[in-house]
Amino acid sequence: MTRIDHRLFAALALSLSLHLLPFLPDAVKSPSKPETARPLQAELRSPPPVDQPPPLLKLPEPPRPVDSLKPRPAKPNQANTPKSFNQAVREHLKKLDAAGQFYPAEAIARGLEGDVQVLLVLDESGKVVAARVEQSCGHAFLDEAALKAVRSLSSIPADSPRDTLLWLRFRLK
Repeated sequence: MTRIDHRLFAALALSLSLHLLPFLPDAVKSPSKPETARPLQAELRSPPPVDQPPPLLKLPEPPRPVDSLKPRPAKPNQANTPKSFNQAVREHLKKLDAAGQFYPAEAIARGLEGDVQVLLVLDESGKVVAARVEQSCGHAFLDEAALKAVRSLSSIPADSPRDTLLWLRFRLK
């Protein structure tokens, strides 16, 4: 049992000496030149090039209060206009898809799929004033196709929301 006590004491002394070693004076350590801090150097670099910058969103001037009291002009083809904004958008996108103008051929060839969120801004008559990609799917072909499809919207009801977010889904059949 005394051997165990000596071993424990030796381990404790060794541990203590190793922990105190950094605090010993410099006489024990080899003398070395003190390091001087190098000056910090920084430089500005231009940002990396982006394939295509996001298109700028141009908003129309807000209507004056006097104009908002006037009734909206009726469209001549009011009977052919869909009942709601959602129906108008769906019908337009179905027409584009049926004509082969919605899904880009190159994206189909590459097998690209994704969902694109587009901000759409309409004027009082329901005409598309501005559109931009809010959330990309990561494929420039699909982002451009979504913008092209949304910008070509027509026959939108005049009582549609002035700005809205649309999700366009590109899926291979």
